[in-house]
Amino acid sequence: MKIEWQGDITSVQPRFRMLRSFDERHHAYLGYALRIRGSINGNDASAWFGFGKAAHEKHRFEAGQAASGQALAVADPRIEPVDFYKVSRVTIAPRRNPAGTPPPWQGVAPAIEIYRNRGHRRLSAKTYSSVACSSCIWGARMPVEIIVDHWKPKEKK
Repeated sequence: MKIEWQGDITSVQPRFRMLRSFDERHHAYLGYALRIRGSINGNDASAWFGFGKAAHEKHRFEAGQAASGQALAVADPRIEPVDFYKVSRVTIAPRRNPAGTPPPWQGVAPAIEIYRNRGHRRLSAKTYSSVACSSCIWGARMPVEIIVDHWKPKEKK
């Protein structure tokens, strides 16, 4: 069942997951993750929402915008970097302070291809959880699946 949500966008980041098998890595680019602080099903909360590439191209998400819509809770939180996905009925209000220029790490997130071309740097969970990294367009939460036995690729950790 879809939940109703509304609030302020506090972060926009790429949304992807990684599959590792010994020295091989594969990234699946899923779109964008937006952290919303506001009301989720009538309760004050903060959560991550998953959006596709087309939605970002249409709305040009950035921190400081007010947003609302509906979404589903993710089926398996171990393999998703967001709390909710399959977002629909999205409405976006303009930035609350359009006269002020946001810092370069909080503007409109670049296209997924730019993230893919730049590559990724791993941060410790402690470093990422700082306010600066968790609100930066270049930061990203990334679930990692690891194939433990090369001969049994369906067994993942």
